Amino acid sequence: MDVPFILIVALIAGILSIAMAMYFRYLVLKEDPGNERMQEVAGYIEEGAKTYIKVQYKVLGFFVAALAVAMLFLPSPFEDSTTYTRLFPDVLNWEQMIAYIIGAVGSMLAGWLGMYVGIKANTRAAQGCTVSTKKGFDIAFFGGSVMGLAVVGVALIGVSVLYWIIPDPMIVLGFSFGASSVALFMKCGGGIFTKTADVGADLVGKAEYNLPEDDPRNPATIADNVGDNVGDIAGMGSDLFDSYVASIIAAMMLAATLPLIRDITLTEYGRFVYTIFPVVLCGVGLMASLLGILFIKWKGSDDPGKALNTGTYLSTLFFAALAALFTLIMVIGLNGEEATMLWKLCACAVIGLLAGIILGFTSDYFTRADRKPTRKMAEAAQEGHAVVILSGFSYGLLSVVPPAIGIIFAMVFTYLLGGVFGVAMAAVGMLAIVGTIVSNDAYGPIVDNARAIAEQGDLGDDIIRTADHLDSAGNTAKAITKGFAIGAANLTVLALLFSFTTEANDINPGTIEYMDLLSLNVLIGAFIGVVVPALFSALLIRAVQRNAGKMVDEIRRQFESNPKILTGEEPADFSRTIDIATKGSLRELVIPSIISIVIPIVVGILFGVAALGSFLTGAILSGFVFAIMMSNAGGAWDNAKKWIEDGNLGGKGTETHKASITGDTVGDPFKDTAGPSINTLLVVMSLTASIFLGFLMLFGNGAGLLIF
Repeated sequence: MDVPFILIVALIAGILSIAMAMYFRYLVLKEDPGNERMQEVAGYIEEGAKTYIKVQYKVLGFFVAALAVAMLFLPSPFEDSTTYTRLFPDVLNWEQMIAYIIGAVGSMLAGWLGMYVGIKANTRAAQGCTVSTKKGFDIAFFGGSVMGLAVVGVALIGVSVLYWIIPDPMIVLGFSFGASSVALFMKCGGGIFTKTADVGADLVGKAEYNLPEDDPRNPATIADNVGDNVGDIAGMGSDLFDSYVASIIAAMMLAATLPLIRDITLTEYGRFVYTIFPVVLCGVGLMASLLGILFIKWKGSDDPGKALNTGTYLSTLFFAALAALFTLIMVIGLNGEEATMLWKLCACAVIGLLAGIILGFTSDYFTRADRKPTRKMAEAAQEGHAVVILSGFSYGLLSVVPPAIGIIFAMVFTYLLGGVFGVAMAAVGMLAIVGTIVSNDAYGPIVDNARAIAEQGDLGDDIIRTADHLDSAGNTAKAITKGFAIGAANLTVLALLFSFTTEANDINPGTIEYMDLLSLNVLIGAFIGVVVPALFSALLIRAVQRNAGKMVDEIRRQFESNPKILTGEEPADFSRTIDIATKGSLRELVIPSIISIVIPIVVGILFGVAALGSFLTGAILSGFVFAIMMSNAGGAWDNAKKWIEDGNLGGKGTETHKASITGDTVGDPFKDTAGPSINTLLVVMSLTASIFLGFLMLFGNGAGLLIF
């Protein structure tokens, strides 16, 4: 069994995934798009989303081109070690540059395809609700599945083909870097866009004019619906795409560079098998995701939340079974010690997946409307605006503890089984069924849009309640997805950190023997790393604040200059609010995106490679806290408000309701802009450190310019 034969499993799975995505696209597009008014609203959303993506991709084109040129002159993995003493290498780094461009284009393609089907599925899901809850759910879920399957398909095809052509994980690392740099743009930009509109719509439409959710008279309503697509579908899809690819690459690099794996000296064939094992398991995970999705299609359910959870559970069981089957095949040709370790690594992947599910459902507990934290938060709103903020913030901090314990246990068990490579395989396992996870996540914004279109299309209260039922399950699915994404990102960047230190020592033995915090350079690196997620979050939240202020002014201007908007006699100017969100988000995302690449390079140049390792450690630890706290607090504030709007604690229009709107407004940039974007920040910084490692070795042979 040679390497290409093994890799063909993942390649076939990737091709099958794209084929199934196209099939689900066909199923969605053949459905009834609804009445003329529904199609008109959906048309506004589609036009706004396409305009935003078109402008964003133009900006991304310049960014990708500039980085591609820089990568061309980085030391090539194919040169000998003397290259790290020269400023200009003899061999241009064409292979890694091309891989980078392919990764960037692949991420953009996956995001666009998923968003395209999402904006077609929303009105069809709303119309499906007129038939039954199951019909509306099927359309929305299959629309979300297009995104999930496209993400995994593009990733597996890209990694498999690149490694097949050039069997060097350092080349495939360029593919991961391309995916991550695009993901950062799309997640940050989409998050700023959607929360600019959402905050503006709530502050004026709800709090000042008592307009219902998704009221067509609110000028920011369409912009908010557009934001769901560019932020939660294209943005989150790119985010999980980059974590997925990065987890594969981190494990592959460790297998290729570690001289020993848990005191086992690998044969040449054994190292090949270990190196491509992460790719094969991800192919297996895709098969498991497809089986889970098809089971949901066949079985169906009138309970959307139960159906989504069932799909996740079944995909997990299918993965465990298929992983064991393919491990049994791959141990053929290995010696006894290598075969035993491969089984242990398979167990590490399953442990990682189980840990991801636990993390996801922990986030669910802290954000669901029928759970204690959210109910307590809603009750705190009775005491005023400040108290509901204090309650949400404290529960957000408390929610950090269970996921941290889960990550620690996963790290301990997988390290005991397979060392640092075992931890890397846990990250691979956690993201193995990412096809199911992204499908569930993309389902959320589709049904959110469907609910808005049902209201604006005058389908009646019964249909709106059906759409609300679907939307409630979508909110839960998004909370679980974010928990999954945060846990996976942290395990992935830990694996990248291990591979970074291993690669540094491979270039120059002894570069990072250990990170001594009593060394000033190392301590400075760690301190800067702790601060960066805070700086990054502040920039994104301030971006939402500034743009939301402009949105608030525009909504007020329209209401005051044209009172007929509020009476429903004349339509609001949706194009103006979409324009504000588009221009503001693209302008504001530039600095956060640049610092994610520049700061690691500057730390490495000034303080050395060991300091850069401690920088990544500090960023990982503080980033985990910020990401969990903001995502869960924001989700709980949102659901506390919705629980009150359902008629509890006095219902809509009360002072309690207004206080809950304040909490939701604060939580919007927490949960949909800054919190999830930290995942991508950590991956981009870790990949930047690995990609530019050869360049950084030019400065004091890796010790940096400033040695204390």
